Amino acid sequence: MFYVYCLKFNNSLFIILFIMTTLLYRMYQVLIVLPIVLVTTLLTALIITIGCMLGNGNFWGYYPGKLWGKIIIRTLLLPVRIEGRENLEKNQSYVFVSNHQGAFDIFLIYGYLGRNFKWMMKRQIRQIPFVGMACEAAHHIFVDKRSPGKVKETYDKARTTLSGGMSLVVFPEGSRTYTGHMGVFKRGAFALADELQLPIVPLTINGAFKVMPRTRDMKWVRWSPLTLTIHPPIYPTEQGMENVKRMESESYDRIMSALEEEYRG
Repeated sequence: MFYVYCLKFNNSLFIILFIMTTLLYRMYQVLIVLPIVLVTTLLTALIITIGCMLGNGNFWGYYPGKLWGKIIIRTLLLPVRIEGRENLEKNQSYVFVSNHQGAFDIFLIYGYLGRNFKWMMKRQIRQIPFVGMACEAAHHIFVDKRSPGKVKETYDKARTTLSGGMSLVVFPEGSRTYTGHMGVFKRGAFALADELQLPIVPLTINGAFKVMPRTRDMKWVRWSPLTLTIHPPIYPTEQGMENVKRMESESYDRIMSALEEEYRG
């Protein structure tokens, strides 16, 4: 009887502590985090835009965004673990492909990948005040699927970016997951890597779905550790559709292998 009473007491105490911690974290988000996010986002967008106008767009298009990503994650007190940085070679251009768990994928990759790159992003981002302007100034690539001509223009720009020695980050699922599980990959990034004979580097993100899934956009952030796993590069072995399919399949399998168990399959 005493054991049952203690168990109930401990459970009640745990629930009370959980509620209090959640409320305190939400107050912290409103009073501290929200003003910092708004100010740093505006400042970062302006610095990128003005810096790129003055010159050296590869510097201004990346480093302010890298700092911005770190500030947001650290302000929210989210622990970050990076695995596999030793798999990357200095001065090598890569096509990075990642699963897309949620909005915090952007901050995690920007802040912690440790490699200068351009994003391949939805054209709708261009409409976001200040952010769209900064992305355009930094020459990130907007994916436009409204016509075959627009699609060709998108991939021509990506081809030019990679040919110039820059790396590219792509979410081959095309959009964020609703469930935490990976969707089907689109082949565009793999076809580019095949055409230019560049290595693909798969990235696995864990934790971003718990922090803010797609179904809770612009709502409360939940505390959860974030992990970015950088897998060994997948090098082209030939050129053509078989090589594209092989790199796509291997990338999917590697990303899946490092996902948390509940999101595999």
